[in-house]
Amino acid sequence: MADGLSIAVLTVSDTRNLENDTSGQFLCDALLECGHQLSGRLIEIDDIYRLRAVVSAWIADDSVEVILVTGGTGFTARDSTPEALVPLLDTPITGFGELFRQLSFDEIGSSTVQSRAFAGISNNTLVFCMPGSTGACRTAWNGILKEQLDIHNRPCNFAELLRKDLHEGASG
Repeated sequence: MADGLSIAVLTVSDTRNLENDTSGQFLCDALLECGHQLSGRLIEIDDIYRLRAVVSAWIADDSVEVILVTGGTGFTARDSTPEALVPLLDTPITGFGELFRQLSFDEIGSSTVQSRAFAGISNNTLVFCMPGSTGACRTAWNGILKEQLDIHNRPCNFAELLRKDLHEGASG
C-alpha cells in the first residue's frame, strides 16, 4: 500500500523490553507489512503522567498520524492507560472498543468485559488503545485496524479522514 500512514507504537508495561515485547513487535510487523511507516516505538511504564507525556508529544507531532497503544487497559492497580489518555482525546471513537470486545468475545468469552479498549481522535491523530496481550493486538489489527487504516477500504475508513488528498486519488 503506497498510501501508508505514519504510525507510532507504544507498549505500556512495567516488565517488558524490546526483546520480550511480543505485542508491540506484532503491531510493528503488521503495520510495516501493510505498507505503513513506523514513526516511533517506545515502551513506557504504566504511569499516568509519563504516558500522557509520550502520547501528547506524538499527538503534537504533525508527522505522526496514528498511535497504537498496547497494555494498561485492564482493571489492576497498575492499569491506567484509559485514565492517562482519555483526557487527551478530542473525539472518542466508541465503536472501536465496542467492536473489539465483540470480536474478542468469540475468542475469550466473557473475559472480554475486563478489557477497557478504547480509541479517539486528537489533533487529527488517531489513537487506538488495546490490551497488552499479543492475541488482543492481533484481534484488534486483523479485525479492525488493518481495514480502517487502509485508504482503499470501502465504504469508509479512517485513513481518508486523515488524508483527504489520498482519498481523492483513490477514488479517481
